[in-house]
Amino acid sequence: MSAPLTAGFIPLVDAAPLIVAREIGFAEEEGLALTLAAAPSWSTLRDQLMLGQIEAAHMLFPMPVAAALGLSGIGTRIDILQVLSLNGNSIGVSRALAARMRANGHDFGFDDAGRAGRALIAASGATLRIGVPFPFSMHAELLFHWLGALGLSAPQDIDVHTVPPPLMAEAIGAGDIDAFCVGAPWGTIAVETGVGEMLLPGTAIRANAPEKVLAVRHDWAEAEPVLTRRLMRAVWRAGRWLGQPENRATAAEILAQGRYLDLPAELIERALTGTLVISPRGEMRQVPDYLVFHGGAAGYPWASQAALVATRIAARLGLARGPAAKAARAICRTDLYRANLADLGADLPRAREQIEGARRRPAAIEAESGPLILPADAFFDGWIFDPDAD
Repeated sequence: MSAPLTAGFIPLVDAAPLIVAREIGFAEEEGLALTLAAAPSWSTLRDQLMLGQIEAAHMLFPMPVAAALGLSGIGTRIDILQVLSLNGNSIGVSRALAARMRANGHDFGFDDAGRAGRALIAASGATLRIGVPFPFSMHAELLFHWLGALGLSAPQDIDVHTVPPPLMAEAIGAGDIDAFCVGAPWGTIAVETGVGEMLLPGTAIRANAPEKVLAVRHDWAEAEPVLTRRLMRAVWRAGRWLGQPENRATAAEILAQGRYLDLPAELIERALTGTLVISPRGEMRQVPDYLVFHGGAAGYPWASQAALVATRIAARLGLARGPAAKAARAICRTDLYRANLADLGADLPRAREQIEGARRRPAAIEAESGPLILPADAFFDGWIFDPDAD
């Protein structure tokens, strides 16, 4: 008999592993009666998880890290069971700001973060108002690293607004913000409604950055090992299914349903294929690995990734970096990943940590089954994070 379990999500394309796990039947095959509940904002979703109103959540990678640093307001430990997706974000600007950038000679080439950032800074004039879905998000981390590397004191020199993803196009159309960083498909919606243009994919700032995770309360995972195992296996199998190109059209149709994203499947498929329309003029760009669900240990919850985010947050807030990194490492459940997914053929690196940002091209590492090829993970400016040096 299937055991009931409720997971929360935000209407984004990268909620697909949970949605596919339910709709294709992976959850049922693993013995779960999976119910999915959409939340209106990331803060609501976090609180629902912490208060026990749901058992699991599709969550921004830095949110459990912030909770580990005592920044959630409630104090409940959240564990990262696995990474749901890499990449999937886009940076967009208002039509007015885009026009100024074009008048200054920027061609919206979509692949040079340095050039695009300098053009943005030059055209923005006064303090740049940027929308992000949540203060503790990869959207914010990418923006702060990008603009900081180009000479701004981020976030001090920018005006950051928190805007739920489905409202991002509305915010830029109303003139409340000048630019945004948001997950698919909401950058596309800004283009489709004629209020914005896409400037860059997140991959231009950092290749293959972790984006969303499967998160649960630590006490729940410890008390419910069987349900934890069933959930992880169902979601991992869904990610593998999503990683097969022949399934993209079907996935788009599933996500398009009213109870999920409630948008045309064609717009969703753009994110799944990386074929993006970046302006109301119809200009198109092809972005390899725009959104990744599987392959190259994509789901592995590297402790070094959490340590990287923790030290950046700690530096901004004046917290001690060493204790912050230690707390963040603890929530990355590589132990459960190994125990619950090994027999499915999951990629299992031997190490819990790696030097982050060191690969400018795919490279091999040691894994349980022999050499494993990991994709590039470099930052646009060549910055790296050595977890042993934090």
